[in-house]
Amino acid sequence: MIITEQKPIQEILQALKDYKKLFLVGCGECATTCKAGGKDELLKLQQELEKQGKVILGSCIPDAPCLASQIKTELAKNMKLLRETEAILVLACGLGTQSVKDNDRLGLVILPGCNTLFGAVMDAQGNFYEKCSMCGECVLDITGGICPITLCAKGLLNGPCGGVDKGKCEVDKERDCAWVLIYKELEKRKRLEQFKKIKGPKDFKKTDKPHKLIMTK
Repeated sequence: MIITEQKPIQEILQALKDYKKLFLVGCGECATTCKAGGKDELLKLQQELEKQGKVILGSCIPDAPCLASQIKTELAKNMKLLRETEAILVLACGLGTQSVKDNDRLGLVILPGCNTLFGAVMDAQGNFYEKCSMCGECVLDITGGICPITLCAKGLLNGPCGGVDKGKCEVDKERDCAWVLIYKELEKRKRLEQFKKIKGPKDFKKTDKPHKLIMTK
């Protein structure tokens, strides 16, 4: 899940200062779940913008605006309104915003209404936690399913640093040391031999951007 937060209203108004007639696009999945771009957020923002003299011609909330097929369908349904629109404000992650731009046939101004924060898992209480850095070289098979790249403040690959104190990270005394957690997990599973394996330097070419994956038939 991609975690976003809605931009402050003054920042949004600054971006929209040259545009009056607007169309809003939300996200029915990630941004709805973290309350940044769902139905309630679009309605509240619409009311705020209208107080500032903006005209909201319409809105849509595709399940996943990052999917071309979904945003194309929603934009096509609203083509009549979009022809009168000056700018589209997207309450979704950066992926969703760029997908709207890529699939807009009218060449409209596309603006982000959210800041993209991180990829996360959600617990049973609805809290979000970053647990993967999408580094392209997963080591979870040898670290007990705990990612040291993300959970270690220094991204260390071969055990804890010298600053670990009573199981806590020297960078943040409230944070458990990732490598202590990994050790305990491997110990519980009787797999401590994994802890002794030396992992080579990461291949940072795998994190070169932008990535792409071409699907062949």
